[in-house]
Amino acid sequence: MFVSEGRASILHADLDSFYASVEQRDDPTLRGRPVIVGGGVVLAASYEAKAYGVRTAMSGGQARRLCPAAVVVPPRMTAYGLASDAVFDVFRDITPLVEPISVDEAFLDVTGLRRLSGEPLQIGAALREQVRERVGLPITVGIARTKFLAKVASQLAKPDGLLLVPPDRELAFLHPLAVRRLWGVGPKTADKLQAHGVQTVAQVAELSESTLTSLVGRAMGAQLFALSRNIDRRRVSTTRHRRSVGAQRALGRRRYPPTELDAVVIGLIDRITRRMRAANRTGRTVVLRLRFDDFTRVTRSHTLPGATASTAPLLAAARGLVAAAAPLIAERGLTLIGFAVSNIDRGGAQQLELPLGGPGPDLLDIDAAVDRVRARYGNSALTRGVLVGRDTGLEVPHLPD
Repeated sequence: MFVSEGRASILHADLDSFYASVEQRDDPTLRGRPVIVGGGVVLAASYEAKAYGVRTAMSGGQARRLCPAAVVVPPRMTAYGLASDAVFDVFRDITPLVEPISVDEAFLDVTGLRRLSGEPLQIGAALREQVRERVGLPITVGIARTKFLAKVASQLAKPDGLLLVPPDRELAFLHPLAVRRLWGVGPKTADKLQAHGVQTVAQVAELSESTLTSLVGRAMGAQLFALSRNIDRRRVSTTRHRRSVGAQRALGRRRYPPTELDAVVIGLIDRITRRMRAANRTGRTVVLRLRFDDFTRVTRSHTLPGATASTAPLLAAARGLVAAAAPLIAERGLTLIGFAVSNIDRGGAQQLELPLGGPGPDLLDIDAAVDRVRARYGNSALTRGVLVGRDTGLEVPHLPD
């Protein structure tokens, strides 16, 4: 058993059904009704829709069959981005120790704020009230001594709830829960554990680390051994940097001809490299992620000789990865494609090359010129010819790069 000294002063704040809640906030006629954001694929569902079994990433057709009374609305990414910014303003008004996890959730450390702001439970209640008053959205807050347990508490308190786990009740709270509540335990790991009669966190905690390693591998075994005892020494970090910059697109189940798929690739890489240059980031490794009709996934990568944020070399690498995966795509169908550029240099260092082939256009200068036009007139003001008239997909809100 491990219960360290200390108080429950880490908050995990998580907006409830974020996109759908923004829609219900902005259109009073949607309040209390099942709302689905997105058409072909469900991007978000209100709790009223979730009660019918509608889930994120489900096909729109399946969602409408489950909930015929649902109101389907198109996504408004700009509105969601503004709402996220406003919520994070509330977080930072409460404490400077904020670690963003995504556009709709964060960890906050309120250690040392008792004299100024009260006990953590009072701070959590005040946070929820301020988000409701200033932004008009429901938010759930979990409070615990560790980040892991604070997140578990917020999951169990949803929707629109507040839950504190006292340090002297941590294992009593944690151990009755299903193994899926442990970070990193997905369906496959849960099946492996359940095949050996392990269904609860308490049963995981009864096993030695060596036994867990034999069941689920070294890294996952060590993680489960620690988390089942609430051993989590990670602190809230305000200097967390993105390890990669990526974008993806759901394709549905129709077959994309090579020219159409290439246009999707161009749009995604163009979006990624624009973000990289705006954040003064360069990267060396292009990672391709594919999801097939049978929901299986594969990942492929290619590392360039030097770091860059120029669109042309990263696009060439991305096209090469897709070409190599073409037989798999043809055989198994493709429902999602995504790219990420990793091996990030946060200082924007870029290896320059001598123009051995003779004088030619400077790709960096071309990219910079395109960026300046888009910054002044909007992203749609200048686009590649192959993308004109095509749906380039949604550009979802994201944390700063």
